[in-house]
Amino acid sequence: MKLRPNLVLAICCLSLLLVSMDVTIVNVALPSIRRDLRATTAGLQWVVDAYTLVLASLLMLSGSIADRFGRRRVFQVGLTLFTTASALCSAAPNLSVLVVFRMLQAVGASMLNPVAMSIITNVFIEPKARARAIGTWGAVVGVAMGVGPLVGGWLTQAVNWRSIFWINVPIGIAALVLAQLFVPESKASRARRADPVGQLAMLGALAAVTYAVIEGPRLGWGSPLVVGLFAGTVLAVVVLLVYEPRIEEPLLDLRFFRSVPFSSATLVAVLAFGAFSGFLFLNALYLQEVRGLAAFTTGLFTLPLALAAVVCSPVSGWLIGRSGTRLPLVLAGCGMALSAVLLASLDGTTPLARVVVAYAVFGVGFGLVNAPITNTAVSGMPRARAGLAAAIASTSRQVGAALGVAIGGTIAQGGHGAGGAMTSAMRPFFVLATLAGLGIVVLGVLSSSAWSLETVRRTAALIEEGDRPLPGAAS
Repeated sequence: MKLRPNLVLAICCLSLLLVSMDVTIVNVALPSIRRDLRATTAGLQWVVDAYTLVLASLLMLSGSIADRFGRRRVFQVGLTLFTTASALCSAAPNLSVLVVFRMLQAVGASMLNPVAMSIITNVFIEPKARARAIGTWGAVVGVAMGVGPLVGGWLTQAVNWRSIFWINVPIGIAALVLAQLFVPESKASRARRADPVGQLAMLGALAAVTYAVIEGPRLGWGSPLVVGLFAGTVLAVVVLLVYEPRIEEPLLDLRFFRSVPFSSATLVAVLAFGAFSGFLFLNALYLQEVRGLAAFTTGLFTLPLALAAVVCSPVSGWLIGRSGTRLPLVLAGCGMALSAVLLASLDGTTPLARVVVAYAVFGVGFGLVNAPITNTAVSGMPRARAGLAAAIASTSRQVGAALGVAIGGTIAQGGHGAGGAMTSAMRPFFVLATLAGLGIVVLGVLSSSAWSLETVRRTAALIEEGDRPLPGAAS
């Protein structure tokens, strides 16, 4: 069958729509899940973070597995797992089972977006066509951000929260069949080796710190378990720092972090997505449990944020092309900080027009930040390692998302049940989000300085020197 690149792109975009829309749909449904399953705020945090943690831990592994065993094959396995887990989520009898099925969903999701991007770059060879394809890919994220809360709110209000998972099933089945018919199989000429020690250390560090932050208020911050989890996080990080430089193909190439722009990009990703995900989590609780809005109306209030992000994403790319990453990062940080300042003073009587303005400003900041993260992470790196650098940046986004929900939900745990108590409890998170926005401004300036750009050149030379085969070595 003749290869149809645009059809392949559409199939890959279906997978992105599934994964991206799932996040915003679930956030809108959280209050309904709380009522039906009698969940605490910590339980709701796990509904979101169980998914994000597994996704963050497996992104790089799934990409290397696809390179080795076939991208279409792994893509189809991911679709099957995600679709099946979605159906199981809809039938979950209690919160614990729902969290387990969300983890299974994340295993499937880890095989979709990075693998789909590899398929796209393999199908679109010509640079301009590839750039257009990646631009279309990025636009789907904005569509998912806008459509997700509306669809999720409508389904939750018209049927129940379980219906938000039903929508994944027909889309997943359609993408699975179309992938079999139209997506070509491809593999890397030389796949990276597995790094089980690095993989387990990364998963252990993320799981331990997230569990400690979410469960700390309930167990007590000085309890042996929580202290032990924080100690385990430190130990896992030490293992990564000591072990990864000693192997030939590490999961996490620590040499990248010698580049100040790369290190800044990963930190910006953590700060931006931490603020964004914590905001989404608290937004649904505030609008429905404090203001008494219906689920669909909550989705409508999220729409200005999504539209602003959609508009500003291509503007960010244009600004990078004209003047580099400094300006969009500074504007992004200022937008997110200003929005967080406005959100910090929310209460049960704040005019809803002001709430909409704050959400739109946040969307402007968030829309401007994505392109600079990827651009800063890969610019100047050896071409053979650009994919791995982008994968680390993507993983950093998910790490930030997991920590944002964990920290935001934990800060707000004491405010459930009373409007004034809840808005007061949310306030410290938005203070942290303000600091995160200001941190993005500082990193935007730092990462584009002459000294910083010189570290990119030194790092690239170091990586190329290390990757060069020894004289006389077999090719």
